[in-house]
Amino acid sequence: MPGEPVKPRGHDAVSSQTGGTLPQASTAEDIAAFVAEARALSPHAPGAKGRLIFALDATMSRQPTWDMACALQADMFREVAAIGSLDIRLVYYRGLNECRATGWISDSAKLATLMSKIDCRGGDTQIGKVLSDVRREAVASGVRAVVFVGDAMEEKVDELCAKAGELGMLKVPVFVFQEGADPVAEQAFREIARLTGGAWCRFDPGAAAQLRELLRAAAAYAAGGREALLKLAKSASGAAKLIGQMK
Repeated sequence: MPGEPVKPRGHDAVSSQTGGTLPQASTAEDIAAFVAEARALSPHAPGAKGRLIFALDATMSRQPTWDMACALQADMFREVAAIGSLDIRLVYYRGLNECRATGWISDSAKLATLMSKIDCRGGDTQIGKVLSDVRREAVASGVRAVVFVGDAMEEKVDELCAKAGELGMLKVPVFVFQEGADPVAEQAFREIARLTGGAWCRFDPGAAAQLRELLRAAAAYAAGGREALLKLAKSASGAAKLIGQMK
């Protein structure tokens, strides 16, 4: 099926339809060039299609939330129907050094089918690879926002912060939704959100309604920007939580 996730090819690569190894740490000149190019391709321009990267921890502890996300992902498309269109790129990691990504998907049924074929497997977190994939896509085709759902962080926080800082320069906010109360994860997740101009929120295990509200809010931002999120915040608590943290 077109858009099927494929296997990674390198140590820090997220595999996708376009393939290839993602760029490593950047120099100041590299970052300046990325910012200029991203602005030229700005997804924030009026009438531009919203692009959202939906990143999920698919390690073994995440199976209940993965199933929940499968059931709720269509709500993200429905939320933006009146605002505009939305493309979603699914990125997930699991198992031993496995991190995969789909192409851009504009059909909620297709995304649901792809997600239903994925099972969670034990392994360490690979958040750095997710952030690298976001940067590459932001430069290549424009990314309005990122949603990350996870419960743990087992990487070097300084390296994650460096990658998050680059996304902040590219104006790509990361909305981090944490399940559980792991303090190490919370510290890292909050900093990623702060550095990117995004937001951090905790949701309770099994709280489908709570996660639904947060995903709807992130989708509204991806499709319509801050104005759409402010409008939704008048009637939805999830949107109000996000807008309250964003710079």
